[in-house]
Amino acid sequence: MPRVVVAIGGNSLIPDADHITVQDQYAAAAETDDHIASLVAQGWDVAISHGNGPQVGFILRRSELSSNELHEVPLDYCGADTQGAIGYMLQQNLVNDFRQRGITKSVATVVTQVEVDANDPAFSNPSKPIGSFMDEAKAMKRRDEDGWEVREDAGRGWRRVVASPAPKRIVELDVIRQLLDAGVVTIAVGGGGIPVIMNANGDLEGIAAVIDKDLASALLAGLVDADLLLISTAVEQVALNFGKPNQEWVSQFTLAEVKQYLAEGGHFSEGSMAPKMRAVVQFMEAGGKEALITNPQNLERAMAGETGTRIVQ
Repeated sequence: MPRVVVAIGGNSLIPDADHITVQDQYAAAAETDDHIASLVAQGWDVAISHGNGPQVGFILRRSELSSNELHEVPLDYCGADTQGAIGYMLQQNLVNDFRQRGITKSVATVVTQVEVDANDPAFSNPSKPIGSFMDEAKAMKRRDEDGWEVREDAGRGWRRVVASPAPKRIVELDVIRQLLDAGVVTIAVGGGGIPVIMNANGDLEGIAAVIDKDLASALLAGLVDADLLLISTAVEQVALNFGKPNQEWVSQFTLAEVKQYLAEGGHFSEGSMAPKMRAVVQFMEAGGKEALITNPQNLERAMAGETGTRIVQ
């Protein structure tokens, strides 16, 4: 069977600021899962990854608000918590979809650790803001007492920042492969994976960092021999010069074109599409055949070649 890794963006669970509750997220997961179930019905082996940024933010905020009574939750544990909770939403909805469609498939979530290099240059320049805004006095206190890296954010206050290192190894890869080979729809590397390093004793150890979800998804896709990396995001197609007067929607790129546009800069937004395109390059340079980018509601149409943006060799 052909194999696809579907990387679900955060918008698939929290479409807007008015729909952020657990119930809202469950309903959004149900909508996305319905489209993924169609891929399974068409004969694809499916692995699913997902974002978790907003959900981690919620846990951190609850932790801050209750810190006078309860211990705070470390960032790597937030990642584990959200992998379990989001995996639960996705797998329950898929199980229900499969029952309704008469599909005999199992679904499983793998709480996934992703090893990063302790000497990754990203640790020397933390750039990923997490948690709530603070005043300067509180920020300096957390810096001095807890070793946080903090940064002023455009006049809006101070925030903690952590590194975003490159994913190097998926610790549970063998288990994920076994599940996929057995025909199990497998949810893995949620939120980019729980960042871990190997310490001086050779043991794994969680670390406060955030791994890019699309880069981790690209790594997973290459390692499980996926035929397709499907990145589900907020837009139906990729645009050159997004948001500018000369914006141009594009239905297909070659790998060489994507690399050229990334090298030139300015064509893809750094806060949105550029990281996804870099993930596509990583996947295809590692031997991946094809990638596809579209939004959740158009997954089937994009797979049929009617919309979306394909990247080919």
